[in-house]
Amino acid sequence: MTDPRQFDGSPQGPEIRFPQPNRRLVRNVLVGVAAVVVALTSFYTVDPEEVALVLRFGKFVRDAEPGLHFKLPFGIESIQKVPVQRQLKEEFGFRTVATTARSQFATRGFGEESNMLTGDLNAAVVEWVVQYRVVDPYKYTFRIRDPQGTFRSMTEAVMRTKVGDRTVNEVLTVGRAEVANEVQVALQELCDQYEIGISVDQVVLQDVDPPEAVKPSFNEVNEAQQEREKLINQAQSEYNKVIPRALGEAQQTIQEAEGYALKRINQARGDSARFVALYDEYRKAPEVTRKRIYLETMAEVLPQIEGKVIVDAELRSLLPLLNLDAPAAKAPTEGGAR
Repeated sequence: MTDPRQFDGSPQGPEIRFPQPNRRLVRNVLVGVAAVVVALTSFYTVDPEEVALVLRFGKFVRDAEPGLHFKLPFGIESIQKVPVQRQLKEEFGFRTVATTARSQFATRGFGEESNMLTGDLNAAVVEWVVQYRVVDPYKYTFRIRDPQGTFRSMTEAVMRTKVGDRTVNEVLTVGRAEVANEVQVALQELCDQYEIGISVDQVVLQDVDPPEAVKPSFNEVNEAQQEREKLINQAQSEYNKVIPRALGEAQQTIQEAEGYALKRINQARGDSARFVALYDEYRKAPEVTRKRIYLETMAEVLPQIEGKVIVDAELRSLLPLLNLDAPAAKAPTEGGAR
């Protein structure tokens, strides 16, 4: 049976006393815990490729270079680290799954990014990579709410604009490098306009293909175009073999004709000058000139005559004895007289 005295206010049994805490020990523990918290929340390290933005109650107050730094503890000051020396990369139309000796990529599920419409109303699957760096960490952190998402949206919009300005053949073949350069320039201008603090280093078109449904038809068209280019190159080769040679021969004939004409003109001028000089000399001494011309003419004519008979012009009795109708072999020797 329960003793009713247990419920009154009188003491029951011996009094229980708890040990009194050591106030000095408690104070030392609290001081140590506070020191640890202060140490953990006051010092931070910035990596060599980063810049730290220090915020005091959410407001930017300063930036910190790489190294060990101090900030106000207990959440008064917080930091945001931004990589400024690292080259960042954004992939569109695919994602890198593994970066081993042979990189692995995933392309399924990214059709909204890669499917584009060209200027001639054809479809193309464009996969590209944008490499960029953060040059202004303050603008990159505070000017835009979501800088990475905004940058991706800007890149996709610019790429769709440039692809839409060209035909599908240009995008698939010869215009790829030009499209990449135009996208880089336009994207950088847009980043400067938005003050996003990003510098675009390079835009690379990884792969540009027609959609899977029409790829066989595109392949046939490409083969036909390649065959056409082959035939055009062969015709051009034959043209380069024949036409330059014909042009060279024609030029040679023209130059030979011009040289012959120049030769004949110079010869005619020389003959004319010679005749004029001879006529001037003839006018000075007609007899002498006439005799000289006669002697020069005879010197040219006489060596061409096989048989020669020289007689005295005043000799009358010798002429009937000569057999002038005999063959040339029986004629008198040159210089002889009968």
